[in-house]
Amino acid sequence: MQFDLVFEGGGAKGAVFVGALQEFEARGYKPCRLVGTSAGAITAALVAAGATADWLHAALCERDAAGKSVFASFADVASTFEAADVKSSAIAEMLERIDLPLVPNRWESAMDQALLDGLLNFRAFRMLFSILEKGGVYEGGAFVAWMMSKLDALDQRGPAREDPGLGVATLQRFYDEVGADLSILASDVDAQELLVFNHRTAPNLPVAWAVRMSMSIPMVWQEVKWREEWGLYRGRNITGHTIVDGGVLSNFPIDLITSGIAEVAEIMGDTDPLAVANLGFLIDEDLPVPGVPAKAGESGLVESIAHSRVVLQISKLMDTMMNARDRLVIERCMKSHEVCRLPAKGYTATEFEMSAERMVALVSAGRAAAFAYFEERTALEAGKG
Repeated sequence: MQFDLVFEGGGAKGAVFVGALQEFEARGYKPCRLVGTSAGAITAALVAAGATADWLHAALCERDAAGKSVFASFADVASTFEAADVKSSAIAEMLERIDLPLVPNRWESAMDQALLDGLLNFRAFRMLFSILEKGGVYEGGAFVAWMMSKLDALDQRGPAREDPGLGVATLQRFYDEVGADLSILASDVDAQELLVFNHRTAPNLPVAWAVRMSMSIPMVWQEVKWREEWGLYRGRNITGHTIVDGGVLSNFPIDLITSGIAEVAEIMGDTDPLAVANLGFLIDEDLPVPGVPAKAGESGLVESIAHSRVVLQISKLMDTMMNARDRLVIERCMKSHEVCRLPAKGYTATEFEMSAERMVALVSAGRAAAFAYFEERTALEAGKG
């Protein structure tokens, strides 16, 4: 049996998808179209490339030489910034407006530049600069490198391939070689528009960068500027546009596989939404995870930022905006039993250094929830039959 699958965004909580996919595969089910936002985009892209649930689980369990989770490496503070970005920054403008009496302007400008260059030698200041000027603490380069390496590892041609692997593949080449219909969501801040990346809408965009843009959680990872070499989006030039996490506008875009309206068909193709079964994996922060160990104390800067009063309030506002768009569709799909709710209570989107015990509990809860869902769905369909 085939399913069109949608994976919700949720940062580190997305580990719960692995358990759900274990149950999905155990029943002999196969994915058809795949759609994902943020953490869901990572899962969707890797599954589209051929990753199994066990492969994904192994990736979750990877550790570096120091024994830390590989995902901790995604917290990569930028070591340098482009000179043009530093010169045009708000901090540089603020220093320029401070007039030192009796100091010639040319000397004052040189002093301002030297002060700013000196401050950028400090990691804490680079983090602050990155938030103010780039929209997030972390650069995201480590994630792109990881994503490219995983796509390469999944390339069915193996190391003997003559041309570059899937790590640098565009969405069009990915579709041509893998055959999977993959769609990844992001948000265009300048156009105030939800973007859906696939081989129809953005054929020249690399898959790894599509995922990188989709998981750009505001204030955590730097925003991404659309590059000219990525070509057009739906026939429009968006070069220079600021792109962030798809969850800002739609965290659970299940309407892309269930709706048959003309605009959706233009983006997703004229595939009949009822040609195969539809299923959305929804991360539910209200559902408890059985036997979950207590979380270790928060010491990282991102955890501190993520739990500050200001960011929590912003998060509530963003959740309200996102849910307003998705809620009606979710409720309709819940009634038609097309949504599998996966427990994640007590977990956060920025829990990058999740302990092995908490990871096991989350993955196990995902599989148990998927088992209960499929049992209920099978019984309901049998009853209708």
